[in-house]
Amino acid sequence: MKPLGPIPAGYVAIDGVLAVGGRKVTDLVEEAGGTPLFVYSADMLRARVAQLREAMPDRLAIHYAIKANPFVPILKVFSELVDGFDIASGGELGIVTGAGIDPSLVSFAGPGKRDRELEAAISAGVTLNLESEAEAERAIAIGERLGKTPRLAIRVNPDFDLKGSGMKMGGGAKPFGLDAERVPPLVRRVIDSGAEWRGFHIFAGSQALDAEAVADTQAQTLALAARLARESNSPLPHCNLGGGFGIPYFPGDVPLDLALVGQKLGEQFEALPDELVETDFCIELGRYLVGEAGVYLAEVIDRKESHGEVFLVTDGGMHHQLAASGNFGTVVRRNYPAAIATKYGVEPSEEASIVGCLCTPLDRLSDKGHFPRAEVGDLIAIFCAGAYGASASPSAFLGQGPALEMLV
Repeated sequence: MKPLGPIPAGYVAIDGVLAVGGRKVTDLVEEAGGTPLFVYSADMLRARVAQLREAMPDRLAIHYAIKANPFVPILKVFSELVDGFDIASGGELGIVTGAGIDPSLVSFAGPGKRDRELEAAISAGVTLNLESEAEAERAIAIGERLGKTPRLAIRVNPDFDLKGSGMKMGGGAKPFGLDAERVPPLVRRVIDSGAEWRGFHIFAGSQALDAEAVADTQAQTLALAARLARESNSPLPHCNLGGGFGIPYFPGDVPLDLALVGQKLGEQFEALPDELVETDFCIELGRYLVGEAGVYLAEVIDRKESHGEVFLVTDGGMHHQLAASGNFGTVVRRNYPAAIATKYGVEPSEEASIVGCLCTPLDRLSDKGHFPRAEVGDLIAIFCAGAYGASASPSAFLGQGPALEMLV
């Protein structure tokens, strides 16, 4: 038997069935028209932002990185909760504008921006986080051609990373941003061009659960921002401190100590160097805001045994939940939180593996977990499915197609 990850707080049973937003998932599946189905809780989204507001210093703005989950109903909820949005493609620009979000609240990072993406962003008034000198020159030229003043920030590749992070975005050679020593000349070039200078974007890593490591990285980020502003001989209007806040996925994971992160950042803000006294600050969070608010539901289509092992074969799989299958960057496969949704709260009685409907042994959503006995027709639930699920998985694989999605 292999342990399961911790189920996030906030999920309850109604009549023995998992409930989201006060409604049984069996009713939600019926309303949606079947499975597989992602269900997202608006109440949990609101609660998470409220927790952040309470823990973080008042002067810190909160941005949502939509790559975690670009589902439009979620964006509309966040439009009433957060201070800005971060995108990483022209396609995501189309999604946020289509959702009615003010482009002036949007910043656009990511290497390899095409000219048509730069043009669309400049035309809309989006802040561009420049990834290179060449991208800066293209943006300046496009702005001149359009007769529009581009809003330009610089993404900095810091010379440190976020310790213990699941994905390191800074430190050493990286395709993201400019190495720190090359930043001051580009700041002067941007300002001299007549563009609107918007500041720095400094992102060192993601999916960290160590509050001390997050706080230390934020302190290093502030020190780097101050040094680069001083060397650029220019005020720093804005600084995106990145994100990195993780959520528990696996056995043994513990939640990030949000209060400690907020306390440490507040202390940093109380002692800012002169270069940063007038600077506006934000953090950019994706999975931390949405990850625990989503659950993936699939129906058991077959129950079978092979060499003494039980397999619950579902109509879902890795084509919707690539990360839960262990094929999204993890080295050693570990179990996400999972449950039999139609027997929620029932004591486990057997060891079983939850697998999908794809013709590959990689399609495994839970490996030898301890569950109540499940039969054909039962629903399984994979938790922590609110981030990097539907939009980060190969839904076209084997012609299976996308899952349904709903916000409750």
